[in-house]
Amino acid sequence: MPAAPILDVRGLTKRFAGLTALSNVTFSLAPGEILGLIGPNGAGKTTLVSLVSGTLEATSGEIVFDNEILGDMPAFRRAQLGIGRTFQIMRPFPGLSVVDNVAVGALFGTGGGERELAKARERAMEKLEFVGLAHRAAQRAEALGGPDRKRLELAKALAMNPRVLLLDEVMAGLNNVEIEAVIAIVRKVRDQGMSILVIEHVMKAIRSLSDRLLVLHHGEKIADGAPDTVLNDPRVVEAYLGRRRA
Repeated sequence: MPAAPILDVRGLTKRFAGLTALSNVTFSLAPGEILGLIGPNGAGKTTLVSLVSGTLEATSGEIVFDNEILGDMPAFRRAQLGIGRTFQIMRPFPGLSVVDNVAVGALFGTGGGERELAKARERAMEKLEFVGLAHRAAQRAEALGGPDRKRLELAKALAMNPRVLLLDEVMAGLNNVEIEAVIAIVRKVRDQGMSILVIEHVMKAIRSLSDRLLVLHHGEKIADGAPDTVLNDPRVVEAYLGRRRA
């Protein structure tokens, strides 16, 4: 008997004034699964992640995490329950070192986070080592270049000890070597038992990483299934892959 989903999204809709950014989207995420989320720019991918993480409030629909309906629960409470995310636009805390940026995640993570700054820094160093950024720990975060900021964003999310990790284009702008390194990190995260939803435009990465693909177009779900099946779906080719190949 398959395990119950850790995340169950039902009929999720988000409207901004007269614009419908997301319309009646339903999907689930199983324990230990990597779900790839793809679609053209403006399809509603980041909106979906923001609704699940609580940085946006849904117009209608339900989000159920570990059998608990989240309702209007704020983002910090969702983080304490075990929902972590990265942001597409990286904004490290200015004036803080790399390690203290990550320690913030440890302080406000699952179960209320670490109670002591020293312990939060210990966890931060573990996560920096995990993502390959420990050698930059003492530097100010704003001094990091693009690829290292991506690793910092990932380390901050991991320091929260989430059970579900939402990744928003953590490979955008990286070269092939850097992409392979991030793919390896994401796989190691999943091997530790975490469930992952990943937004990505790098098709090599999304195909190799994902157990399943979810495709959005104009805010609606147009496909959900095994990667090879989805990527050969005529609707997906027309809406997304065909335009990318043109």
